[in-house]
Amino acid sequence: MSRIYLDHAATTPMDPDVLNAMLPYMGARFGNASSIHAEGRNAQRAVDTARKQLAAAIGADAGEVYFTSGGTESDNWALKGAAFANRAKGTHIISTPIEHHAVLHTLDWLQKQGFTVTFLPVDGDGLVKASDLERAITPETILVSVMAANNEIGTLEPIQELGALVRERGVLFHTDAVQAIGAIPVDVREWQVDMLSLSAHKFHGPMGMGALYIRKGVSVERLVHGGAQERGRRASTENLPGIVGLGSAIEKACGGVCENAARLTALREKLIQGILSAIPETRLNGHPTLRLPGNVNISIRYIEGEALLLRLDMAGISASSGSACTSGSLDPSHVLLAIGLDHATAHGSLRLSLGTGNQLQDVEQTLAVLPGIVESLRAMSPLYTRG
Repeated sequence: MSRIYLDHAATTPMDPDVLNAMLPYMGARFGNASSIHAEGRNAQRAVDTARKQLAAAIGADAGEVYFTSGGTESDNWALKGAAFANRAKGTHIISTPIEHHAVLHTLDWLQKQGFTVTFLPVDGDGLVKASDLERAITPETILVSVMAANNEIGTLEPIQELGALVRERGVLFHTDAVQAIGAIPVDVREWQVDMLSLSAHKFHGPMGMGALYIRKGVSVERLVHGGAQERGRRASTENLPGIVGLGSAIEKACGGVCENAARLTALREKLIQGILSAIPETRLNGHPTLRLPGNVNISIRYIEGEALLLRLDMAGISASSGSACTSGSLDPSHVLLAIGLDHATAHGSLRLSLGTGNQLQDVEQTLAVLPGIVESLRAMSPLYTRG
């Protein structure tokens, strides 16, 4: 039996059409987009095409799109760049405790540089309230950063509502949309965001390739210094194959986003209900309906998450216990702690993230295997008593 991949929140397999679009630029079409000869002009045309594809997918203008090495760089650039460009106006930043570590660690660094950060509370489902944000904004506030969709529990934040509030107060608004692109419709104009981060490998594009949307007129300091690439705002020779791959991937992913979301939501609900009904002492983490179509995050009491993942792997099922970026950490998920879980329950979390390649039989096989694995692990726990 073939393996079942349920870790699309960590990374997605590259779409064959995307790979085919990239391959020529790994060989014969090797030009440097900064060169003025024929090869360089051909490369520049490919970059321009990808920029237009990306812009169309998120409702932006091509001149507002800047290519980066991925979501982490985009988050770093948005936060550091906006903070230092607007330091004369104030030093206060607002975010949430459930952000990706690319945001949280950047905010930690900015605090060491003299900036102050307010972390908004989230409710038990991981939602931010607009009223809390409104109260947190001060005359010193220069930047708000709230992720569009949480990478662990899948909760969708009310970005459009938050964006309208922040725009009205004259403060810059950034959203980490790494998990949202290709999963839900995204429109930077409707959301009223000033900056948006994305990463190609989350929507069947290449790893090491991302972008940052910067609304026209927004002042952001450079993060990478050197040459004049990306219209003088982000130095480094363009990753031509990666850029072509990102453009191809985002066009395809966003073109079919609504149909794919409906299909994955149905599979998600079957998986959630199947787990909750078959395994006692379980709870769903994240909002029950305002969540990513393919996200399932369940806490299973009286087991250790790592042991569960190893057993699932042996059974041919790839899953995770949270963010892939913290898989080597022994600490419980900061997201699960922020929504009110105790350490023991947080350690027993399981994230199953569905993607375009998953079918009903994958869900059925997982539901057939998981209860037995949980029961065998609980049998070794001195804390668990069979009901």
